Order: sequence, then structure tokens, then C-alpha cells
Amino acid sequence: MHRLITIRAVICMSTLFPSALLYAAPEDIEQLKQELLELRQRYDQQQKALAVLEQRVHQVEEQPASPVPRRLAKSPADMVANKNVATASGGAAGGTGSSSYGESLKDDSAPAKSVVNLYDEASGFFGGGKFSFESGLTYSHYDTRQLILNGFLALDSIFLGNLNLDRIKADTWTMDLTGRYNLDNRWQFDVNVPVIYRESAYQSGGANGGDAQAASEQTVTRDPTIGDVNFGVAYKFLDESENTPDAVFTMRVKAPTGKDPFGIKLIQSGSNTNIFTPEDLPTGNGVWSISPGISLVKTFDPAVLFGTLSYTHNLEGSFDDISSTVGLTQPGKVKLGDSFQLGAGVAFALNEKMSMSFSVSDLIQKKSKLKQDGGDWQTVTTSDANAGYFNVGMTIAATDKLTIVPNLSIGLTEDAPDFTFSLKFPYYF
Repeated sequence: MHRLITIRAVICMSTLFPSALLYAAPEDIEQLKQELLELRQRYDQQQKALAVLEQRVHQVEEQPASPVPRRLAKSPADMVANKNVATASGGAAGGTGSSSYGESLKDDSAPAKSVVNLYDEASGFFGGGKFSFESGLTYSHYDTRQLILNGFLALDSIFLGNLNLDRIKADTWTMDLTGRYNLDNRWQFDVNVPVIYRESAYQSGGANGGDAQAASEQTVTRDPTIGDVNFGVAYKFLDESENTPDAVFTMRVKAPTGKDPFGIKLIQSGSNTNIFTPEDLPTGNGVWSISPGISLVKTFDPAVLFGTLSYTHNLEGSFDDISSTVGLTQPGKVKLGDSFQLGAGVAFALNEKMSMSFSVSDLIQKKSKLKQDGGDWQTVTTSDANAGYFNVGMTIAATDKLTIVPNLSIGLTEDAPDFTFSLKFPYYF
């Protein structure tokens, strides 16, 4: 500043008194030239800085008015990780070091609500709140036909004997009430209480030696009754990173609180001796079971891949009656076959409120065994099963706390129901 005032003074004096410069000392003139050169260099630097600033302003002006859409396929676990990163950075600003996957997504803000719901349904780990309550209604329809031939062919073309066409149509309505408690987004505890209504129609028609036998039908219903209450605990032992998925370990225990299927008598229906119907319908398995499992969820933006694997071990049970014959009571033991269940699918967040998923699942069950008191174990021949499903699901974020989850399952094998439709309403407190 002092130098600038000096130069201005010299310039002013040279204008008013031009002859003064003629008598200035040579040392003063050299000093003034040096100061003028430094001022010109500073001026050039300011001009360059101004040009850079104008370029940055121009780049900002070229950006669209609407903000960049949020990343739709980010793990909800990143939201918690980002909060921790923000807290840590506030206490140690300017720190350096390698950043985690969650930190690299920090600027993407919180994931969309549809993605949170998608992760909850895919992993079975509902981390959106401390406590959540879910009510749901499920309808399944099962329709099977079986042609029974008891006779022989005469002259390779004429059938002599009994011909029966049996058909079973079963409809099941289940209302599920589920409460969940999430602890620090790491542990989850839940209890599920199903209330079941069943209706089964048994049909049989046939012919005996060419004489038509009147077809008969009998419908058996079961009023809404509590099913097998089950409890579960889940532990998230791995958070999603750039190379690893979210991983949740689950353990479920089912109690035999429903009506067991053993000791239910088969009675003859009407005049048709070919059809026997149960006098009642069960709502549970009748034995305790333990089911460990694991769920994996991985983001491949914009898709989310998920897979599940579980194993169910049924404990041995004792019953006062395991016979289905009218007038006969036979105590015994039952060992239901263990089962494996696996599934895999892909999901997409359609927008901030909705997501859709597609998956396949399969349940493979081993054969069951029965043992009468004083007898040996006997294998039930047709008790094994292979039930495959194709599932189409959706999540709709009705509000910040309420989600609507419709799902349609289509049976792919004979042992699976023809179709199952469910509608669930998770609510976060």
C-alpha cells in the first residue's frame, strides 16, 4: 500500500512538475521501476484468478435446475454408517485415510423409502425402527385331480373294472399378526401369531363295469382358529460393502399351538364308497420345529439381488392317537420329515415410493415316519414333497411409517398350491 501511494505521488508530481523527474536521483527511478513491475505481476495474477472464478460460475449456471435424482439402490445400512461418518468428521475435520463403501456414498443422501422397504422384505431384517407391527392376510388355493383305475383291458380296448376321478379343492385364509423389535440395527426379535380358516371340498365320481355311479361331493370347513405360533431372532453379522453383501442369520422356533393332523378320522361320504373325508381339518403340524437360515442382499445399481437358504428340523412328537380309522385309538409317535428351502430373486426400485421384485423358491421335504406303541418305525410313502414357486412382489410406501406389500406366488410343481396371494401392512413406530 505504501508503495502504491508512492508511485501515485510520483506520477502526480511528474504531471504537475514534469521537470522534477529530470532531477530525480537514478536510484529512486530504478526503485520505482521495480515497484511498478511487481504491481503488474500482481495484476496479472488477479486477472487469472478472476478468469478461473468466472469459468466455475459458468459451469454452475449450466447445471439443470432440478437436482440429480437420488441413488435408488443404496443399502439402508449406509444411512446409519453415514451418520457415524458425519459425527466423526465433525470432531476431526480434515482427517485423511481410506474411505469405506458407506462413506463413498455419503453425498447421495438417504436411500429412497422404496429401497428401505425392498431391503426389509428381501432380508427379513426390518431395521426401520425400534418396533414394528405387521398385519397380513394370505389366501392360497389348491386344486388337484387324480384318476384311479382298478381293473384291466379286455381285447386291448375295453376297460373292465372301477374308474374313479377324485378331486380335492382346498382354500386357506390366514391372518398373520407379527410384532418385531429391532435393537441397534443389528439384532431383531419377533413373534408371529397366525389365525387360520380352511375349507376343503372332496369330489369323487366313477363308473363300475360301464354303469355310471353318481358323483358325490363333501365340503369340510374349519372355523378361524389359531395356528402354530412361532418366534424368531435375527442377527446381521455383515453389512454391505463394495465387495460383500448384507448378511443376516435367522433362527426360528415353531410351537405346536395349532390343531394337529393326527388322530383325525376319515368318514364315508354318502352312498359313494369311493370317497372318504376327514371329520376335521388341522391348522398346525403338531410338533416343535427349529429353522436356522441365512439371507443375503447385494446391490448392483440399479438392481438388488437377494437369496435365502433355510433348514427346518422337526422334533419327534408323541400323540394319544395317530390312527385315522373310525372307532380305533392307536397311541404312537410321529417324526415329520425335515425340509430345505431356498430362494433367489432380483428387485428394482421403480421410484421413491414403489419397488418390485421377482423370485423363485423351492421347498424340498423328506418323508415322514410313524411308530405305533410297541411297533417299529414305518415310512409314510407319499409324505415327501417338492413345492416350487414363482413369486412377484411389490412394496408401496403409503406413508413414512406404513408400507403395503402385495405378493403373488404361482405354484410350479404338483405339491405346491396353484397360487397364493398375500397382502401385508408393516407399520413402523
